[in-house]
Amino acid sequence: MGEWGFLAKLLDKVQSHSTVIGKVWLSVLFVFRIMVLGAGAEKVWSDEQSKMICNTKQPGCKNVCYDHAFPISHIRFWVLQIIFVSTPTLVYLGHVMHVIHKENKLREKLNRTNTSMLKLPKYSDEKGHVKIKGDLLGNYMTSIIFRIILEVAFIVGQYYLYGFVMEPQIVCSRAPCPFTVECFMSRPTEKTIFILFMLAMSCLSVLLNVVEVFYLACSSNARRRAKIVTGAIRGPINGEGFRA
Repeated sequence: MGEWGFLAKLLDKVQSHSTVIGKVWLSVLFVFRIMVLGAGAEKVWSDEQSKMICNTKQPGCKNVCYDHAFPISHIRFWVLQIIFVSTPTLVYLGHVMHVIHKENKLREKLNRTNTSMLKLPKYSDEKGHVKIKGDLLGNYMTSIIFRIILEVAFIVGQYYLYGFVMEPQIVCSRAPCPFTVECFMSRPTEKTIFILFMLAMSCLSVLLNVVEVFYLACSSNARRRAKIVTGAIRGPINGEGFRA
């Protein structure tokens, strides 16, 4: 798990700048994907090639058959998936950090000059908490949409690379194999369970992201309607001091 420490620290900073659904998504990413991948899946796949048995002793045949069946290891595929899916969130975090730094400088300037001519901080408070609105809302929504696209792309890619079931038998006839060779994987049932579990977590991630998009859209519309209603209630003030 040590190699995931840096990414985990960065994603942990996003927790305080996300919605409730975003926090759930990050928890699923930490606990059910990164931790499971580091604690269990790597041990299950540690013997995927060394314990594969083929009915020939031709040098290089087993390596060629393994490469043909698995162009990329499941573990490395899932590592790439987690990194790519996390990237849009890290881009959003960079935007948040920039906004907080910029508005903290604005607060310092306001305290020094004591003037009301400067614009007040729009997105963050003095404790560094941000309100997801305006440009931040647009960036956040964009990051979620990219997460959905990447998750779906990796699910489809996994299906076309090697499916969702670990076949116990692999048939191979590539050179330097002298004939059609049959190879047998170790612990195919256990590997299939992990494959289905990681697939379920990917689908859950897509579902949470879609729900969060609708949640943000509904929240944004509710705020917009509240502003319209508030403006209508106040109404314009006429010359005699009465509201129209």
